[in-house]
Amino acid sequence: MILVATAFRQPLSIANIPISSWLFAIRIWLATILALFVSFWLQLEAPSTAALTIAVLAEPTRGQALEKAGFRSFATIVGVTASIVVTGLFSQTELILAAFAVWLGICVFAAKLLDGNRAYAAALSGYTVGLIATQQIDHPQHVFEVGMARGVAIAVGILSMAVVNDLLFAPDHYPRLALQLAALHHRIRAYATAALNREPGVASKTFLALVRDILALRPAMTSVGLDSGSSLARSAAARSAIVALVAELLAARIEKIAQVDVATRDQTSVAFGGGRHSGLGARLPAQVADARHEPGVGSEGSAWTTRELLRRDEEVQENLLALRSARWPLRSWRAPLYRSYRIAAENGVRASLWIAIASAFFVCTGWPATSVSLSFVMLIGALGATTANPRGFTAMALVGAPIAAVLAGMLKFVILDGVDGFPSLTIAMAPFMVGAALLMTSRNLLWSSLGRVNLAFITIFVAPSNPQTYNPQTFLFTFVFIVAAAGLLLVAQTLIPPVSDHKRRMRLATTARGDLQQPQRLNRHSPEEAMFRDTSRLEQFLSSGGAQDSAALADMLSCFDQSAMLLLCKAKLTQLADAPLAPLAHRARAAIVTRDTGTLRAVAGEMRENASPTSPIEADVAACLFVACDLLERGRIEPFREVS
Repeated sequence: MILVATAFRQPLSIANIPISSWLFAIRIWLATILALFVSFWLQLEAPSTAALTIAVLAEPTRGQALEKAGFRSFATIVGVTASIVVTGLFSQTELILAAFAVWLGICVFAAKLLDGNRAYAAALSGYTVGLIATQQIDHPQHVFEVGMARGVAIAVGILSMAVVNDLLFAPDHYPRLALQLAALHHRIRAYATAALNREPGVASKTFLALVRDILALRPAMTSVGLDSGSSLARSAAARSAIVALVAELLAARIEKIAQVDVATRDQTSVAFGGGRHSGLGARLPAQVADARHEPGVGSEGSAWTTRELLRRDEEVQENLLALRSARWPLRSWRAPLYRSYRIAAENGVRASLWIAIASAFFVCTGWPATSVSLSFVMLIGALGATTANPRGFTAMALVGAPIAAVLAGMLKFVILDGVDGFPSLTIAMAPFMVGAALLMTSRNLLWSSLGRVNLAFITIFVAPSNPQTYNPQTFLFTFVFIVAAAGLLLVAQTLIPPVSDHKRRMRLATTARGDLQQPQRLNRHSPEEAMFRDTSRLEQFLSSGGAQDSAALADMLSCFDQSAMLLLCKAKLTQLADAPLAPLAHRARAAIVTRDTGTLRAVAGEMRENASPTSPIEADVAACLFVACDLLERGRIEPFREVS
């Protein structure tokens, strides 16, 4: 395992660039050439759209590319349908621009509720209307045929990418995902050891970093099922593994917060420390295994926290083994996201206003062919909605467009310079496509973003066609339209800024407190799924700059800890529904609703005294309630004030 991890960290390279990155870049170039060749052969009306599809589907693994291709196809159908409906209803009125703005706002609202390729599909549904209906605003009778031409070109691009990935053996995603999950498992065990050794500063930072790293892998789970030789079972195993990692991380945090006695702490540290967590098959010391079944070890709740942590660790190991062996996990969990409909609605309204401002500006200026620039406004605005910083995305487009224009100008008017042969186009495009794709593989977010922007913009500026055109005026107009669109959108986003990080944090903190006061929520989720949902809310809080807001972060973590424990208590109390101690369980559930820790402690004490010697369930529930009481008593803080 150590050798595999070392090889993963130090791959073979050429010019200090990993070979895997070179192979990825070459696949992108070959897929672009194949898409253009087929488009020219079929004499498609929009061959550049086929090439642009390759830039959009530029993903390093087979499963990720296929998943994005599926969402691109579906979203294109939705966008073309919306284009036909909007132009059919409003083409004879002045409300058509308002309809475009409203539709984009709806799509941005949906994108903010989703993640990964699903968010991209929502954005694509929005800007497809801009690329089809907006550009044909003066010729609405052509919307259908333009939409069909775009759909055929996208299909050619998707098939070209699939063929190249198969012929050149594009890697599957699940081996890398399995290594990433195993590395996270290793880090969680190290965090548990640090937490037990009472290292509060280091443990807290590690916990927050683990939350972000685990949630970052969520969008990749569904693509695992599309790998070669893979199945839905492997995707389910990956999903269950990531949920189990969150559950183990929370168990380690509870162990840190709970009053764990020295003996139990030392035994658990032995289990997770000393290098014994390097493999999935690691076994625990005998004394720790025995401690898991002794409700009276140390202070009240000590044995339970140890037992819970070790049980969660075993669940992670089982799910990782299921992922590697492509079999269904013992327990299949969903990985639900926390969705703030209020924040999403505010972003949608703002996006609509940005398009309205741009439309009003173009109408007032009366510039010819401004519908093309407006379509780029919708394109940049919709794609920016899939990022955490829409205004930063617009600025990146504004910076990347001139760079791409210079490179595309060199390719078109210096290197090609009137050449009409397809082989010459193939060779000339190679360094530009390969270079941009290599930039995309950079770990630096700025370089990676520039690589993706240039890969798309170079294709737009060059606009490959059969025969190839060399019209400097068209090239200049395209550049001006894109820069004007990005600049105008940036001005609109300055006048009406996106939802601020502070407001997002306060919204999330308010909902966290509200959910904590409503324990009957999320009955449709298992405790593990509900904890994952709460973790995704915490990750959104951190993405909004929450790590720098220490007071709000402390309050958020307090709600997070209490909610996790109450979810576990409710789940365990359901085990006593038909047991002799069912009345006590009912009293405990009522006390959870009112946060009556005195009653909870009394109920826990009665359960422990009346526990059956042949069944550890009652003692286990009692210990869980004791730990929950400790967390509730420490978490009595003032409620958050709603942001106006």
